[in-house]
Formats: sequence, C-alpha cells, structure tokens
Amino acid sequence: MILETERLILRPWEDADAEECYRYAKDPRIGPIAGWPPHTSVENSLEIIRTVLSAPETYAVVLKSTGKPAGSAGIMRAGQGSAPMAETEAEIGYWIGVPFWGQGLIPEAVLCLLGRCFDSLGCTAVWCGYYGGNEQSRRVQEKCGFVPHHTSEGVSPMGDVRTEFFTRQTKAQWRAFCEGASSAPGAKAAP
Repeated sequence: MILETERLILRPWEDADAEECYRYAKDPRIGPIAGWPPHTSVENSLEIIRTVLSAPETYAVVLKSTGKPAGSAGIMRAGQGSAPMAETEAEIGYWIGVPFWGQGLIPEAVLCLLGRCFDSLGCTAVWCGYYGGNEQSRRVQEKCGFVPHHTSEGVSPMGDVRTEFFTRQTKAQWRAFCEGASSAPGAKAAP
C-alpha cells in the first residue's frame, strides 16, 4: 500500500532504506524518548527494517522533495502496540528525524493514517500514546484531534519505568475534527 499527502509518500520500508533509516534513528533524541534504543549501525537498521518495520501497515515517511525516508509511521491492530485496543480499534505510532521536527510532517502523516483507519480499515476508534516528557509527540496528537484518555505506569521497552499517556479518537470525533478543520479560515481539511 502506498499513501500520498501534499508533501509525503507513505510506502513500505525497503532494504535500500537502511542507510537513511540509520541516519536518523541513530540519534539519541529519537528512539529513547519513544521507548526504543538508538540504532547502532546501518546493519542494525536493516535488521529492524526486515523485522519491526516490515509489519503490515508500517510505512516509511518519504519526503516528496527528496524521495528519501525521514521517519516512520504505522498502524497497529489489537494484539500489537501498547494501547488497550478492542478488535475494531487501532493504534498509530510514529517518529521522524530531528532535522524535520517542527515542520508538521508527522501530523500530516498521522492525519493520512487516521483517514485510512476510519475510511478503509473500518476502525471505530484509534489510539495513540507518548511517554512523559515527549512534548513533540503530545503536540502531534493534539494537532490531529486525539483526546486524552488515561495514563499508565509501566516498564518501557528500554527497561525503565515510565508514565505513558494514552490518547484516543473515535470515528465520530474524527468526522467532527475534519469538519472543524475544513471550516476554519485558511485551513485545509484532513484527508
């Protein structure tokens, strides 16, 4: 599956993306705040592309301007992710390289994935989460219409105890969010 937004192409990860993946995923400001260790080599990134990033509905976030991946975004279903999902729900996860922070690229990707969840996959609700201190991720979720749901204390994949903040959005909330976005002056409706 290939999805497209104004500035992005969301497509499956490829082995040839390992160098670009490593370029950004090695940065200690990316993985640890999201709960995973920085990548240690191009080979490590290739292994992660072939295992973790090869999951269904996991996309390389490719900049149309360069044709190269700058991050990742994906949809997880019940039994995956960390949110307490029902069978008809999903969870969205994402990251992007530091040079691209603050450009609205991940909100653009997440809005596209929300449209896929609700319009194509038949989801009734979509979850998202972030660890305490990850203000960038909190802001992405806020910009995309997610509503705070609950917090949970637990051991992260990094092995430390953290508070995870869960947000959620129902299909009705998504529709209302899209209508509100399209009626705001100068705003563009979500996909």
